[in-house]
Amino acid sequence: MSNETIDAANDVLRAKGYDERDLAAFPTPMGPDRAILKGARILSPFSDDAATVLRVATELVPPAAELKGTLRPADLRAKL
Repeated sequence: MSNETIDAANDVLRAKGYDERDLAAFPTPMGPDRAILKGARILSPFSDDAATVLRVATELVPPAAELKGTLRPADLRAKL
């Protein structure tokens, strides 16, 4: 399920205008249900379970054209 969730998060991010180098979700070695959101448009990687990364991508990450500056993981986590 994790890979499907990560793929869904990446589909959402692409639809919002992000290239993989700018912002994308990736699997992590910390477990099969974990994912990491990383790229040039986020200050440091955001790591959580894959469902939470999908939720962040869907609900909290603005479209690329509207993003001013870089995303901060602490700000994203505070909005969860």
